[in-house]
Amino acid sequence: MNIQYKINALISVDQFSNLLKASSLSKRRPIDDETCLKGMLENSNLCISAWHNNQLVGIARCMTDFHYACYLSDLAVDESFQNQGIGKALQVKVQQQLNDKCKLILISAPAANDYYQHIGFTNNERCWVLERHQTIK
Repeated sequence: MNIQYKINALISVDQFSNLLKASSLSKRRPIDDETCLKGMLENSNLCISAWHNNQLVGIARCMTDFHYACYLSDLAVDESFQNQGIGKALQVKVQQQLNDKCKLILISAPAANDYYQHIGFTNNERCWVLERHQTIK
């Protein structure tokens, strides 16, 4: 299968939404909020995408300073293209864009939790989340 990887390619909201729906991330992303999806795409400063012909089949969407930390906020691969190494290739390509001291940080989808240790990530139990409807006390 011929997969082409692109760095910071233009991705439409529809392409992004369709990929999220075709992956397991649709349950945890605002797929019906076009404004939010647009903001997610426009405000990421590193995005590696995987394409089969003109179809977006994978994405690694990040926010990073390129030197200390890179937060990989979305890693999605179309379910019909999974188990072909696309997700791993996306992560490798992200890491290739970073300074050699930059950490790659992500929060795993529940179904993928066992995957990351297998490819070299270390589990860190110190993540805290404040949902948007909650306020700091």
